[in-house]
Amino acid sequence: MPTPAILAIDQGTTNTKALLITLDGQLAAAGSVPTGVQYPRPGWAEQSGEAIRASTATAIAAALGNARDIQIAAIAISNQRETVLAWDAQTSDPVGPAVIWQCRRSSELCTTLREAGHEDLIHRTSGLGLDPLFSAGKLRWLLDNAPGARDLHRAGNLRMGTVDSWLLWNLTGGAVHATDASNASRTQLLALDGAAWSPELLALFGVPADVLPQVLPSDSRFGETRGGFAGLPDGIPIHAMMGDSHASMFGHGISAPGMVKVTLGTGSSLMCPTGTRRTSTHGLSETIAWATGAGGVVHALEGNITVSGHAAAFASEMLGLAGPQALTELAMSVDDSDGVVFLPAMAGLGAPHWNEKARGLVCGLSLSSKPAHIARAALEGIAHQICDVVAAFEADLGAPLTSISVDGSAARSDFLVQLIADLSGRKVERPSQTELSAIGTAMMAANALGRPIVPSIISSDRIFMPALNDDRRDAMRGQWRTAIARAKLS
Repeated sequence: MPTPAILAIDQGTTNTKALLITLDGQLAAAGSVPTGVQYPRPGWAEQSGEAIRASTATAIAAALGNARDIQIAAIAISNQRETVLAWDAQTSDPVGPAVIWQCRRSSELCTTLREAGHEDLIHRTSGLGLDPLFSAGKLRWLLDNAPGARDLHRAGNLRMGTVDSWLLWNLTGGAVHATDASNASRTQLLALDGAAWSPELLALFGVPADVLPQVLPSDSRFGETRGGFAGLPDGIPIHAMMGDSHASMFGHGISAPGMVKVTLGTGSSLMCPTGTRRTSTHGLSETIAWATGAGGVVHALEGNITVSGHAAAFASEMLGLAGPQALTELAMSVDDSDGVVFLPAMAGLGAPHWNEKARGLVCGLSLSSKPAHIARAALEGIAHQICDVVAAFEADLGAPLTSISVDGSAARSDFLVQLIADLSGRKVERPSQTELSAIGTAMMAANALGRPIVPSIISSDRIFMPALNDDRRDAMRGQWRTAIARAKLS
């Protein structure tokens, strides 16, 4: 008899993964396909909607090809957030590029709205600061610049949305245009109080409501497969959709204030559930963690870092190394960074600083500086950014964090996770599985089926304890703060 499993799709910035997770918590099979990012001009970052669709189909086919005697009970989707696409409803062809979360092309619009005095309304309504990271300005750019977008809208054939809605559209053969509350809360067009599109924000950004997806709870039955996408038979329910950061927190089992998860990917997301909505006064974003049909909306605070794991790849290329692993090995060849600070603000500073004009820098160089010191400083820079957000959480919550848990591809690096423990002065826990976005959304789908996955797939792998004395930590954090001040002046 076939074993029932959830097909979990995790569409990320650099990879699309498909995992088959059985309802008893075992990973039955997986497929992964790399995805490329284009940088057509400084500050711009984009992908191809067709490439996202193709990589998803290939990853699914690879997972199914590796599986034996599996029956798909439901499909679950987690996805890179804030990335948006436009497409033709009649042909399902993308219109223009997929403008990804790293892209800063909507900076001018954000500046215009800020100078017009709208920043406070946008923050109060959406919970998000006025920054090009979020989707609203990117959607407006596509409307204004994607070839034929306005004509399609006038004909009633334009659809727009985040990556989850694009995948849902393709999985259902164009039958369903919907998103979940967690993804919608990252667009800067959702009113957090009520979890519905805000007419005021739609008007401010100039995005018509009729192109956007319906907002549903994260555990909804969003639709059924139709049309043979990736060779899937018709009729399989799509039973969960979540932004990748939200899904990873669900996979960690973090549901109470005081615990924070850190997803270390291309960028990084730190998220802490707050239950009801809680206002940040220290540079964090207010967001919806998830929503369920039975439990309603769960709110959270989040700190977004624009360039995190990507900093290791960037530094590796600058130093002529083979990749992040070679960078780590070089960094470990020295005991410290010899006063060198590497600030990875190549796409501006995210939380808690929110300075889109800041740029990356390397400072503290001396005649004794070697490539190994720069390598170590690059990895320390990733950890320093995490520490800035941890401090913001504690300031907003008014209490120290009791637990820091990490996941994501960069969390596999013992050296990086130890740096986070050392510079934060707190223990850091790492689970046995670091790809928790797919696992978390699979758990959400299984709950919706009434057959919860026993999370035996997730166990504690290692606890990292701080090993840096207070004086050294304070000195390093002081050097970092000096670098932050310099970057803001650039």
